[in-house]
Parts: sequence; structure tokens; C-alpha cells
Amino acid sequence: MRTKSTVLIAVFFLMVGTAFAQKGKKNTSMNIISGKVNISKYHSFEELDQMTKGDLLDLYTERIKVIVNILPNIAFATKPGITMEDLGIPETKENKKALENNIEASEGYFDSTIAFQKSILPYSDTRDLIAAILFYEETLKSLHTYNDFKTD
Repeated sequence: MRTKSTVLIAVFFLMVGTAFAQKGKKNTSMNIISGKVNISKYHSFEELDQMTKGDLLDLYTERIKVIVNILPNIAFATKPGITMEDLGIPETKENKKALENNIEASEGYFDSTIAFQKSILPYSDTRDLIAAILFYEETLKSLHTYNDFKTD
């Protein structure tokens, strides 16, 4: 008898826990911007010029990842943590699916871009690679002034 009641109580708590987990999952709003959204350091030409090509390739890839995660969504947000709910966008099934599709497309684009970059980018001229990194960094810095372009 004691074993039956213990099993019944355990099953009851499992069912209640599962119900709350599903309910919490439904109410969780997805972020508009997800993934890597910042870089650890901005560089000068002199700093980049002292780096190995392998290190430059890593920096280039990191900057592409940040740009792919932020720029397509700049009209909504420039920082992570902003949800459809925060923006007043109705969280309908269609809107959630559209956001999921957008996130999947961004991930797919990034993965295919990086695969291409890993095979072709090592052939690039080091000076061009440095110029591209500096350009990407300036683009990312400009996100800090994005709100200056908004009018009330």
C-alpha cells in the first residue's frame, strides 16, 4: 500500500511539473535578436597589422556573426533581449513562426557564409582582411549612434 501511494504521489508531481513547464514555455516570448551580438574589443590598424593571418580570420568571422545577428533586425532592436511583446507586436502563431523562420534563416546564412569563408578567405590579401575588419568594427560602433537618427 505504501509503495502505491508513493508511486501515485510521484506521478502526480511529474504531471503537475510537466503542466507548469509547458505553460511557462508557451508564455515565453522569443528575442528578436539572438546569438552573439557584441565583440570583445575594437582594434586599430597597428594592432591588426601585428596579428597573424589566423587571428585575423577569427576576428573577421566573429564580426560577421555579430553583423548577421543585428543588422537585419535593426528596425526592431539593436540589442538582445527585446521581444515581440516589448515592441507591441501581437504574439500570434503566424508572427511567432515568422520570427522562428527568420532566426533559422539567419543561422543557415551564417553557417553557409562561414563555410565559404573558411575555404576561400585564407587566400585573401592580409591588408584587405585588415581593412574589412576595421570596416566591420566601424559599422558596429555606429550602432551606438543609431538612436540619433530616430525622430520623435
